[in-house]
Amino acid sequence: MAHFDVFNGDADGICALHQLRLAEPRESTLVTGVKRDINLLKRVAAKSGDSVTVLDVSLDKNREDLQRLLDGSIPVVYFDHHFAGEIPQTELLDAHIDTAGDVCTGLLVNRFLEGQFLPWAVTALYGDNLHEAAKEAAAPLELDDEQLGHLETLGTLLNYNGYGSTLEDLYFAPDQLYRSIQPYDDPFDFIASDTTFQTLRDGFNSDMTRAQSIEPVLKTEQCAAFVFPNDSFSRRVSGVYSNQLARDNPQRAHALASLLPSGDYLVSVRAPLATKSGADELCRQFPTGGGRQAAAGINQLPADQLQSFIDAMQNQFA
Repeated sequence: MAHFDVFNGDADGICALHQLRLAEPRESTLVTGVKRDINLLKRVAAKSGDSVTVLDVSLDKNREDLQRLLDGSIPVVYFDHHFAGEIPQTELLDAHIDTAGDVCTGLLVNRFLEGQFLPWAVTALYGDNLHEAAKEAAAPLELDDEQLGHLETLGTLLNYNGYGSTLEDLYFAPDQLYRSIQPYDDPFDFIASDTTFQTLRDGFNSDMTRAQSIEPVLKTEQCAAFVFPNDSFSRRVSGVYSNQLARDNPQRAHALASLLPSGDYLVSVRAPLATKSGADELCRQFPTGGGRQAAAGINQLPADQLQSFIDAMQNQFA
């Protein structure tokens, strides 16, 4: 009998799985990928007697393969905060899904575990750009500002590593990054002891400096949009730079379109932090688009639809 742990390759997916396996250790096959590789259940070749845990990937985007597993009598535990659509009603599916704008998967796992590894949930919240929710969740830990800053940095760096079109864009494959974190009950020990942290911090600082030199193609009180060149740095920085823009301008929506080798665009969208809504609705209007209310994206926006996207963005957040 085999178990499969299926998780998004960003901070939230990694921190969610880490909490769960600290509490419930088990040997498993890891199924993950770059942050935008969300059709992960298609890679799960489970058979009778096996089991599956899914963390931080949309049920709606994996509906067909989830149903395939359930039809094969394979039990599935599902933690997520993305748009789910209709949730299958069967005893084989244990679904913990909450799409509220101030919730992440790491926080859902923390609730399930009754706070056993709260610092990792706080890290996940910071990684998903939910800073106020992170501070609120961290209250029982009684951390000072410097300690909170360390968790914020760690969450940001774990999230930063997940962005890219392919694994070659990343500093570390997400399963490798998870394995690096796995020995550490305490995120502060990981920050102090593991060279992975320094590697990510150096890469992040370099990429953010380049990103800040690029001027927007659209800038209004309601919206700003940027177009980045076909470069690995563009794809790596797309999410974390979008998050920073959102924090710096909480009343404004932001989009960052990174040119792909194909000539199409990888798009990251952030709703205004003041509302935390509308990003998923905008992205679902285009092929390969999806996400959550506060943050969403399009994996491959056809080049000839870029202006249509910018127009739709202005309509969405008018």
